[in-house]
Amino acid sequence: MSTVISRKLEDGILELRLNRPERLNALNAALVGELSGIFRELNCDREVRVVILTGAGRGFCAGADMAGDDSAAGSVPGTEGMGQLGYVYKFQEYLADLMLAIHECDKPVIAAINGAAVGGGLAIALASDVRIAAENARFGAAFIKIGLSACDVGTSYFLPRVVGVSAATEMMLTGRNISAEEALRLQLVSRVVADDELVTASLELARAIAANSEYGVWMTKKGIRANLDAPSLRHAMELENRTQVLGYFSGCMEEAMQAFKEGRPPQWSKL
Repeated sequence: MSTVISRKLEDGILELRLNRPERLNALNAALVGELSGIFRELNCDREVRVVILTGAGRGFCAGADMAGDDSAAGSVPGTEGMGQLGYVYKFQEYLADLMLAIHECDKPVIAAINGAAVGGGLAIALASDVRIAAENARFGAAFIKIGLSACDVGTSYFLPRVVGVSAATEMMLTGRNISAEEALRLQLVSRVVADDELVTASLELARAIAANSEYGVWMTKKGIRANLDAPSLRHAMELENRTQVLGYFSGCMEEAMQAFKEGRPPQWSKL
């Protein structure tokens, strides 16, 4: 059985559903590998415009599977014959690469968070571009609760940038779970909806994104990601200037202006 269910909801919108509901979609080697592969391949898929990432069953993702049956060398590519130290290190890199694959995907990723998003599940949500939570969602940097650092698979990079240093430090040092309501207050999520409205709300957001031009969405995601680490305002503006000038030659602006005059939605041409 596939650990990720992939289905096209409508033109340009793909849903990826983590599919280990009996383990609250905890991350084993198979799920990590399958999901990483899908996100890498999406960079070459021109038909998909927006991705909705969610979990099957009662949870979004409960983090690494601490009681899984694939904790031996060989379950991660390139670890055959390795001792425990080598395998554990390779698995850590394997898991971290998943967050990079999500973060670096050139399609916007909406995390539709149902239930628990803790440990690696929190990191997956943070690596996504937009987070919508169901009322039953819970968030936590749980690594510290098993005697390890809370700085894991991108959390120490993403979380302070999303909620601020003080709130992130408290969450990471205590390991406590926070509710969807608190997550909204901290701006960890952009909105909270009723549990049975999560799919609808995520799809509406995906449609609003996909209604814009391919160039505009692509370059907006790249620009935000790059300028989060910009060393100065001038560096950020230089990137924006080049992006806007390139966009002028895509033909999208002329189409938008003509559509406005004619009172119709723009008919974007592909790049």
